[in-house]
Amino acid sequence: MLNSIEKAAKNFCLHQLAIECNSIETNTKKRTFIAYIDISLKDKNKYRIYIAANESFIQSVATLFLEEEKSDETTLEDMALETANLIIGSAKVIAEDSNQPYEIGTPYFHNIDVFDLAYDEIKILSSGKNELILAIKEIDVTE
Repeated sequence: MLNSIEKAAKNFCLHQLAIECNSIETNTKKRTFIAYIDISLKDKNKYRIYIAANESFIQSVATLFLEEEKSDETTLEDMALETANLIIGSAKVIAEDSNQPYEIGTPYFHNIDVFDLAYDEIKILSSGKNELILAIKEIDVTE
């Protein structure tokens, strides 16, 4: 599943933002805008997908979609939600093409902080000063 999300994120970077993002090994512990979307697989397993990006990355999205060179924090939060929605929506299409479909929920904004949430798998993409974190955490459906 993380592979389809990574592919969708790299496509978003390349085809929307015109930047090439490459995997890096460690989170640089920058202040990030953290959004998430819950997904459900056919087998009823549920996962929380975190999309976290530093301000530089999210500002690039705001510049692309809103033509704003310097956005306020509320606008950047909205752009974090839009980024999560676009990446996970694209990953869903990629997963369906690989015969691994899932249902996606509504994106939610978590907070602005260093990304130190619990996760099962993580990929970190970087391009210059832009950083994007993709993380998956299985959700206990008995909660």
